[in-house]
Amino acid sequence: MKLRVGLVGLGDFWQSRHRPALLALSDRFEVKAICCEVAEKSKLVANEFSATPMDGFRAMIERDDIDAVLALAPDWIGPLPIIAACEAGKAVYSSAALDISFDQAREIRQRVDASGVAFMAELPRRFAPATLRLKELIATRLGRPRILFCHERMPVEGQSDHLRRGDYCPLVWRHIMELVDWCRYLVGMPPETVLSASHESPTDDGQAFYQMVSLDFPAYEDDGIRPLAQLSLGHYIPAKWKDALTFRRPASIQVCCERGMAFIDLPNTLVWFDDGGQHTESLESERSVGEQMLIQFHRSVTSLVRNRADLTDAYRAMQVVLSANESAKTGNRISLNYDN
Repeated sequence: MKLRVGLVGLGDFWQSRHRPALLALSDRFEVKAICCEVAEKSKLVANEFSATPMDGFRAMIERDDIDAVLALAPDWIGPLPIIAACEAGKAVYSSAALDISFDQAREIRQRVDASGVAFMAELPRRFAPATLRLKELIATRLGRPRILFCHERMPVEGQSDHLRRGDYCPLVWRHIMELVDWCRYLVGMPPETVLSASHESPTDDGQAFYQMVSLDFPAYEDDGIRPLAQLSLGHYIPAKWKDALTFRRPASIQVCCERGMAFIDLPNTLVWFDDGGQHTESLESERSVGEQMLIQFHRSVTSLVRNRADLTDAYRAMQVVLSANESAKTGNRISLNYDN
């Protein structure tokens, strides 16, 4: 079944992620219309996909030849296209699920539940080939995760992007939410408590920022071991110091399991160790992250089984980050009481 889709916005990852994925999956997706904040860009993309450029997203979503909506620009008009799609009974793929306020996220959950439409939040780290392979190894060779270390080092200037996203979701929040969801996905259950500390200081290049987040997960029932995740995100090195940015860069994530350990460098490199020694896997031949996510969305729309887990997980990741920010202010570990 080929899904007829309408694009709302293009966003930062159009050229690197969404455009190549839609071209590669032309047997599953047909772009029928596009509504973008820049009219000329809409026309260029519409010409490439033989689609119709449109001025209003509501008119586009209500078209009879649109089965699903791809909301790809979280910094443009926020959750409004998602709400309009729910009202029109159209499936939604959203890269904005982590870039809205907590109250807006609660409203979207209610709208999606009431409408019954298929909804998928874009969580790219889950669908990286190296992550998917590690999940297989956890189930077969390495055993359950016990300790996870996840660190991301970025230039100071990268924080300036939060100015066009507004105060409801600075860019650093988005990154930490993705890290939180990544660890939750690998462990297979949500954390119970969070402890955080942060640092901000002015520099000649902008505002340096660093935040550490510690997540405690529930104990495994059979052995009582509680998985622990240590996350950190830092914008503290000027972009002009390129050598420092790349010097001894840590693995994207390190996972210590029952019977071995693994290191991931996103998106395609996995090195893991067990009693047999070191194993290096390069997954360049696997489908890209963008293709993996759109394939999953296609399945969720065409399947008779409704899946809303990723929407719940995105909502919970937002709750964790808000609690982490509170912990950074008070210095206290905070218990996580999820709003279901």
